[in-house]
This record gives sequence, C-alpha cells and structure tokens, in this order.
Amino acid sequence: MATDPHLLPVVIDSREQLPFSFHGRPVAVAVGTLEAGDYSVGGFERRIAIERKSLPDLVGVLGRDRERFVRELARMRGYDCAAVVVEEPCAALRSGRYRGGLNPSAAWQSVIALSSRFRIPFFFCQGREDAEQVTFDILRHYARDRWRELRALQGIVKQQENKERMI
Repeated sequence: MATDPHLLPVVIDSREQLPFSFHGRPVAVAVGTLEAGDYSVGGFERRIAIERKSLPDLVGVLGRDRERFVRELARMRGYDCAAVVVEEPCAALRSGRYRGGLNPSAAWQSVIALSSRFRIPFFFCQGREDAEQVTFDILRHYARDRWRELRALQGIVKQQENKERMI
C-alpha cells in the first residue's frame, strides 16, 4: 500500500472483472482479496465495502443469482459503511431498459426490499464514470472520518500525558 499520506489507499478485489481505474484521482490502488464488496480502503477492508454493479449485473443478481447477492449483502451489513453503486440511472431499471425477463417493477421492488432489509444504500449513477466518482467519494469520506477520529484520539492521549506530567 502507498506510503504517501496524501493518497487514498484503495483496495480493489482481485475478482472484480471491470475495475475502476481512478485515473486522475489521488489514490494508491492495490489489488487484494476482499471478503465483501469490490472496493475498500486499505487497512479497513473489514469495515467498508462498495459493491459495483452494471445494470445487467444488477438484473442478474436480482433474479437468477439472488441467493449469492443476498449472502454478499448479509456480509456487508456488518460493516461500518457499505453501499451498492450501480452504473446506470434508476430509471433504466424501473423502465426495463435491460435484457432479461425480470419484470421492471419486481426488479425495483427487490432493490427497495434489499436496501431496507440490509440497511445498505443503492446509489444509481449516470454512467460508469459517475459510478467511479461516487465510489471514490464514499471511500474518501470514510477515510476522512477515520482520520478525524485518529486526530481526536491523539489529542485526548496528549491531554492525558500532559495531566500525568503535572502530577
């Protein structure tokens, strides 16, 4: 993983078939095996997971591969932060602009039910580039929050050390 503290350490699952490049973004990419999701933050692989889906992938996991997807969401439910990022707009799913026999209304109701059941948001994007940006933003905000927590803890430790010196 990168040693540059200004680069976000992004881990991409080795099984991800069409990984984002994150070109032009301040990231250090490493490929590894994630227990859940396709993207995570280095050092927090068991705390944040982002699952990327193209529209055909999503339709597939809402239909024929549903059991596997439900298991994936169940794993992600235990994470601090988890999301499903879909590379197409919600309207594409709801209007049935995909191949396959899955009823658009049933597909949409499945998204609502799964999101509610597992408390994992589905982010529908305007295309692959937008999905990459949304994924980066989620990972960045999570890392930034952990950095703020670390600084706060370091401040508490320093205050405690100063009190102990005074005694």
